[in-house]
Parts: sequence; C-alpha cells; structure tokens
Amino acid sequence: MWRRLAQILGLLLCTLGWGFVGCTLAMDHWRMAQLGGQGGSSVVVTALYWSDLWRDCYEDSTALVNCVDFGVLWTVKTYIQVVRGLLISGLCLGFIGTVLTFFGMECTHIGGDQSSNDSMLITASAFHLLGCASDVAAYCLYINRVVAAFLHSKADPSKLSYEIGTPLYLGLVGSFLILLGCTVKCATACRVNHPKSRHPMVPFASGRREEKVHIRRTSKRSTDLRNTPYMMASVVTV
Repeated sequence: MWRRLAQILGLLLCTLGWGFVGCTLAMDHWRMAQLGGQGGSSVVVTALYWSDLWRDCYEDSTALVNCVDFGVLWTVKTYIQVVRGLLISGLCLGFIGTVLTFFGMECTHIGGDQSSNDSMLITASAFHLLGCASDVAAYCLYINRVVAAFLHSKADPSKLSYEIGTPLYLGLVGSFLILLGCTVKCATACRVNHPKSRHPMVPFASGRREEKVHIRRTSKRSTDLRNTPYMMASVVTV
C-alpha cells in the first residue's frame, strides 16, 4: 500500500514541476529594468523595461505597454534560442517520463509483472532527470546573461540594469519538484528489486538440521526393524 502512495506522490510532484516549467515559457518579466521612480522637483516619471523569451516591452507610468516581438528565428540572440530549445526539450522528456510512470505504477494495472513495472519506473525517472537537467541548464544560462548585463551596467551607467524576474524562480522551484519526485519513484522501485533480509542463512541452516535429524531417526528405526527378527529368533532358540 505504501508503494502505491509513494508512486502517486512521485507522479504528482513530477507533474506539478513539469507544469511550472511549462508555465514559464508563456510568462512575462523574465528580466526587468526600472528607470525613474525617484522624487524630484516637479514630476516623478517611472519607466519599466522587461523582456521574456518572445519579445521586449516598455511600460510607462500610465500602464501603457509597447512591445516589440522578436523577429524570425535566425535574427534572435543565440542564448535566447538555446534557452528555448533546452526548455522545450525538457518538456518533451518530462512528458515521456510522465507517460511511462503512468504505465509503470501498481495502481493502474496496465504494465506487466512487478519487475517490468519497476524497470519502467526507473526508465521514467531517467527521462524526468534528463528533462530536469535540461530545464536547469536553460535557467542558469539565462540567469548568467542577466547577471553579466547587471555587472556591465554597474561599470557603464548608460546601460540598463536588468534584474531576474518571477518566471526564473518558478522554473527553479519546478525543477526541484521534478528532482524530488524522481527520487521518490526510484526509492520505491529499488527497494523491491533489492529487499533486505536480516537472517538470510537461518532458514537454510534450520532446514539442513531438520533433514539430518530426520535421516538419523529414519536410520535408527530401520536398524531397530532389522534387529527385531534376530532378537525374536534368539529368544525362540533359547
């Protein structure tokens, strides 16, 4: 019973993390830069620049947003393309892992015997781990570029100082949930494949002892049966 609950928990954690990663693809404010917002002599002017994987936007103090979509694929920056590819690859691997987990669980009764179900769970965990590694690599690459731009802006005040947005934090949390779910699923599969036995040699030893005792008793009975006619004959003769 506990194995089924653990497998369901692992599937829910992986699915939830996979959903978080998928949501980050459509979210805004991957990086943000704010200008103004400081009190002056007359008017306070605030401008917010933010970007995601698909466009660059500008928002003024009146909440008017002007966006410029990225052009065709070969005109987008290289690191944006790499981040897109890594995230999409991670989502595809996570989808395959989710399907394999669904077929390898005990409560679904779809797979074969217990060993094949455990092998399927381990394979699903491997797909989830590969997808998680791909997602983490994408987020780390984007964060690296944001931090590099931030450091350059400190050296050159004319450049915008970008900060990390909410989608990056959400994506990292989703990756952690995927890793946790894979750990739970692997634990349930490996415990069945390698069960623990406290006294593995006791049953074998006791069986040998019982067999020896049985043989001794049988031999004693046969000896007694052989000696019985001789004793009767000797009694008659005397």
